[in-house]
Amino acid sequence: MATATAKVKTMRPLDDRIVVKPSEPEQKTAGGIVLPDSAQERPQRGEVIAVGPGKMLDSGKRAALLVKVGDVVLYGKYSGSEVEVAGDKLQIMRESDVLAVVE
Repeated sequence: MATATAKVKTMRPLDDRIVVKPSEPEQKTAGGIVLPDSAQERPQRGEVIAVGPGKMLDSGKRAALLVKVGDVVLYGKYSGSEVEVAGDKLQIMRESDVLAVVE
């Protein structure tokens, strides 16, 4: 994971956006059946590797984000935008797209 974080040092998300490195999709089912690439579902879990400064409020202050770098989060299947940086597939999404933080 350190390599993905090092490559993203040049990327700084704006406002309340976060950058998430999706976890690898499941290769096998619980019963041991190997899934082909076409049958694998999009990951809905990943590690936060960069966060923005927070959303600008009407008062001119920034709202602090609830997620931080290193958190493992769950998000909607089609949330955010998928981008590729130095060969790594990443998701850029708003903090509001995060459904839960895994503890």
